[in-house]
Amino acid sequence: MLERLFRLHENNTNVRTEIVAGITTFLTMAYIIFVNPQILGLAKMPVDAVFVSTCVAAAIGCFLMAFVANYPIALAPGMGLNAYFAFGVVGGMGYSWQVALGCVFLSGVIFFLISVLPIREWIVNAIPKSLKMAIAAGIGLFLALIALKNAGIVVGNQATLVTHGQLASWPVLMAALGFALIVALEHRRVLGGVIIGILAVTAISVIAGYQKFGGIFDTPPSIAPVLLQMDLGGALKVGLVTVVFAFLFVDLFDNTGTLIALAHRGGFMRPDGTVPRLKRALMSDSAAAMIGAAIGTSTTTSYIESASGINEGGRTGLTAVTVGVLFLLALFMAPLAGSIPAYATAPALLYVACLMARGLTEIEWNDITEAAPAVITAIAMPFTFSIAEGIAFGFISYAGIKLVAGKFRDIHPAVGILAVLFVIKYLVIG
Repeated sequence: MLERLFRLHENNTNVRTEIVAGITTFLTMAYIIFVNPQILGLAKMPVDAVFVSTCVAAAIGCFLMAFVANYPIALAPGMGLNAYFAFGVVGGMGYSWQVALGCVFLSGVIFFLISVLPIREWIVNAIPKSLKMAIAAGIGLFLALIALKNAGIVVGNQATLVTHGQLASWPVLMAALGFALIVALEHRRVLGGVIIGILAVTAISVIAGYQKFGGIFDTPPSIAPVLLQMDLGGALKVGLVTVVFAFLFVDLFDNTGTLIALAHRGGFMRPDGTVPRLKRALMSDSAAAMIGAAIGTSTTTSYIESASGINEGGRTGLTAVTVGVLFLLALFMAPLAGSIPAYATAPALLYVACLMARGLTEIEWNDITEAAPAVITAIAMPFTFSIAEGIAFGFISYAGIKLVAGKFRDIHPAVGILAVLFVIKYLVIG
């Protein structure tokens, strides 16, 4: 049956290799089980229910990728978009988390439609590489600010907007220790370095009496408080168009880039650079985003951490199935998830931020008309505390700078149209 479903022999692999690869991938991305509920909890979502929705959405996403596209790629609620959900849409704009879930669902619907139609290639090819890289780096800087805030390292200040907190406090010391530990473990290629860092800081805090330990295993909490709670009517308001497109653009660029990178790493890419079954993979990802919103979590997307399993020999959907099963088993670890303090997950956020900031190296720095809009895009995200505003500023500045510089041919029609729409949005709505 497994041979018929996943064509193991054709892909030069076997059941044992695929299962080991799945376990490897799960261990590298399992931190999301602890991080996502904490982030969405700051949007006033019930943490226990979000823990369940995180595991279930990840499992469903993995199963979709496995059975529809037959790729060893795992999915889970994405980092960056969960932060934008909590701090941008809910915390910054003041919308309810139900409306934010509605925006995630609508972005998934649009993503699905453009994946089926040839629109996806047109959009992806239209966006300049410098802006794509800047968006990724900007999300990293956004995550870094959130991580430093959660750790107490950065605090608000009326005179200077931000300043440092009590650097000798327990949360700050533990966050610093956790970050150093995660980076060191990842440098040494220790499997599950991120989750080891989170659990180590939690264990030290429990032993020192700074954190209460609730146990490890128990029956899963109820998902009812977040299940089918998305507010589609509220999400259809004109003022939320930018939010929907922010979720869409980030997921589209991130997912397409992730799939291409993993296809190259796994040797799936054809000699002409095309990726077989790419449409199926994108349809799986967009369907996972819709289902995840219905279940009660932010955008579910493909994880670059899947590369760890591919490096272990994972070549088919059986690897993704293994990851999905492990996410379902993780449902019984709710007490452990509830025992982890915010300053223990902050180092994981900061580490992911460091990885995402690498996009800055691929900006065309020799052309200031490319570099300047990219810098504006990247720094606007943390400074406005919004991924959507960073994207909008990026498109507007790119089109405007190219126009004034006389480089009309560099402005793709899609970029020009979006820039005009963003300007109209600011003039009409604010």
